[in-house]
Amino acid sequence: MQRIVLLILGWLAIVLGTLGIVLPLLPTTPFMLLAAWCFARSSPRFHEWLLWRSPFGRYLRHWQQHRAMPPRTKGRAIALIILTFAISIALVKILWVRSMLLAMLALLVAFMWRIPVVAETPEPRQPPR
Repeated sequence: MQRIVLLILGWLAIVLGTLGIVLPLLPTTPFMLLAAWCFARSSPRFHEWLLWRSPFGRYLRHWQQHRAMPPRTKGRAIALIILTFAISIALVKILWVRSMLLAMLALLVAFMWRIPVVAETPEPRQPPR
């Protein structure tokens, strides 16, 4: 039963994380980390797929190995966060919603800024067997 719950939670996290790519208030990274955690405990096959075959695999493997982000990735992530929030703030006309978005932007950028940076190291193209 626990395995099924973790599988469902893992796939839900994949869906929400993928939506988070285009929706500014839905974070991608925490959902992908949650999916990796769920799959590691419920399905070695899906965990391997997520780490080695999905578009997020390189970043997840780097996080698991170093507990840090690659420098270019961190810069891109912060720039994308600022861009999507700026668009949202420009489109919203209600002052209190703009203020809330601005506060969320500040907190999110501060959080991202604190994540350590470690340069990427060459890694194998295929999973170790």
